[in-house]
Amino acid sequence: MRAQVSARPRPRVDLTALFGFASGGWAWTTAAKAAIAMSSSFALAALLLGPQVGTLAALGSMTVLYEKNTPYAYRAVALGTVGLGFVAAVAVGSLASLNAYASAVAIGAVAGVATWLCQALRVDKPGPLFFVLVCAISTIAPGGLAEVPLHAGVAALGAAVGWAVSMAGAPVRSRHPENRAVADAFRQLAALLRAVGTRELDHVQHEASLAVAEAWRIVLLGQTRGYRDTAQAARLRALLRWVSDIHLAATDVCLARTDPLPGEAARFADRIADAVGKPDLCPSPSDLDEVRKGLRPRSLESRLYSRLARAAQAARKPTHEDDSRGLELYDQRHPPLHSLLRSSLDKDSLIVPTALRMGITVAVVGLAALIMGFDRFYWVSITATSVLQAGNVVLTVNRGMQRALGTLIGVVIAFAILLLDPSLPVVIALAALFQGLTQLVVARNFFYASILLTPMALLLAHTAAPYPVDELAQARVFDTVLGAVAGMLGSVLLWRKASASRLPQMIVDVLDQTRASVLAVLDPDVRITPERRYELRRDLRAALIGLRGVYDSAIGDVPRATTTQPLWPVVVAAQRAGYLALSTLALENPPTASQITLQRLDLAFNELMAAMRERRTPRLGALPRLVDYPRINMELRMLSSSMRTAVAEDERSAEQEQERRAQREHRRAREEADADL
Repeated sequence: MRAQVSARPRPRVDLTALFGFASGGWAWTTAAKAAIAMSSSFALAALLLGPQVGTLAALGSMTVLYEKNTPYAYRAVALGTVGLGFVAAVAVGSLASLNAYASAVAIGAVAGVATWLCQALRVDKPGPLFFVLVCAISTIAPGGLAEVPLHAGVAALGAAVGWAVSMAGAPVRSRHPENRAVADAFRQLAALLRAVGTRELDHVQHEASLAVAEAWRIVLLGQTRGYRDTAQAARLRALLRWVSDIHLAATDVCLARTDPLPGEAARFADRIADAVGKPDLCPSPSDLDEVRKGLRPRSLESRLYSRLARAAQAARKPTHEDDSRGLELYDQRHPPLHSLLRSSLDKDSLIVPTALRMGITVAVVGLAALIMGFDRFYWVSITATSVLQAGNVVLTVNRGMQRALGTLIGVVIAFAILLLDPSLPVVIALAALFQGLTQLVVARNFFYASILLTPMALLLAHTAAPYPVDELAQARVFDTVLGAVAGMLGSVLLWRKASASRLPQMIVDVLDQTRASVLAVLDPDVRITPERRYELRRDLRAALIGLRGVYDSAIGDVPRATTTQPLWPVVVAAQRAGYLALSTLALENPPTASQITLQRLDLAFNELMAAMRERRTPRLGALPRLVDYPRINMELRMLSSSMRTAVAEDERSAEQEQERRAQREHRRAREEADADL
């Protein structure tokens, strides 16, 4: 039997999306670091140089919000680069401040370039937002060209404070980021085991794969010289390989069962997660004896439980002593910089259209605000930047409404505070408090974060360039509404079809990687080396994650999403075939097949890929019988059937559109005839 397909993702604009909290925890650590960094940098710069330029130091300290999960050795360099980016943004804003129109264009350019670099270099949230914010604030800071070095130096001071706060945990918890990443992978594995037999299986499978891929990235980044050869580093790499293999073993079980697994299996994985950093919390392998009782030794469930037990044995030891597992490294710590930048410019990449959409929208809306007579046009640009970070149209509309409604409430709070004419120490304390609270809730709901972010931003803006409070509050409301509307229009008008147009090619890429993996495993004349096995797994997992990411983006791009919806069964079948191919790569002695079978299988994959490129029904003959891998056959047949259905729906939609066009032309001709009479 085939596991039931999960419900298609349905991004919507509704009350739950606007005001409900997303799943996850509260970012207490990030909130505390943000408050400490802002208060200390703002106070230091205000004491040394004055409160007006001190706001640049406060914003520069937001380097603390970047690279929160990466190892400390890598984070030290990455945050230094972010700080240099802040300094460059301040310099650009200060140089452009002599002319308002030049300032609007400069803010747009910074938004576009920062978006491109952040996505190309895999810089996590908050992405380009604070680069735009420091650039915008620097356009109103007092002084002319002579003050550019001062402004850049103040921003560098704030960035240095943010760097120091972010790195504060290195002396006491030097390997905490790596341990947390591997532990999160085990927790997502536990969630996958709980999802067996449910309608959420395909979604949870994707989340688990994301967690495993992120754990690989974080652990590789932490392999510094001198540490990577230690027994502690080998233990962590061994646990990472175990969670990766167990995830693939769980894939076989997920797609073979229609009823849930015993709850003890998921609880066992959760307990291993707790033991990643504290080996004394590790469960005993014998705790799985009850669920293993009565299973055939070679059954899928038995193999899964056996790997869980062996992972527990590895986690119980504080160091790694097994020379056969965990000591090898088959990848670089991180890809070369030129490779990342070059791949971001690929024609199939979404990075370039996203950056162009951001830069053009922010620049145009800034210029429009100036023409319309908005004194503080930069708030319009900042709001548009924040809204456009959502991604697709539906998420952008949600985020735009959240930003507008949240700002209305936040302005009232800021207005009440500024009417009291608080002293500078109070302003510093309140700005830090609001910034900390913003970071506490922003990952759960952007509406509540906007309520808290607005008073902080207004306090900084009023300190940098004092302005009548009532006019400031009124202008902030209008600026925010215009920026939110502009962000929504930018997402609708500029490259809205980018994700949908790339989706077929992403499916083809997954099928191509799946074909390469399956043929490598089945070929009796080819011995897969450990390095080649790792490369196949890495590339196929990346293609699977990329496919789901593009689909999630495309399904939210309305009205184009109507042509994307029929492809959901195709995406599911392609993903399942890919994960099954990954699971074959985890087998120690996988069964092989004859050369004739390999040739027929290669032809079948090539036909499926050609049909997807040409958006036609695949002309498949009888698939070769894979006795040892029947579920790969099943998913390939379902893939062919789903493609046939999607093509039929496309043809039906095209016919309906042609009929509507003919009816419109007939009506128009009739109206013209009536007018002549």
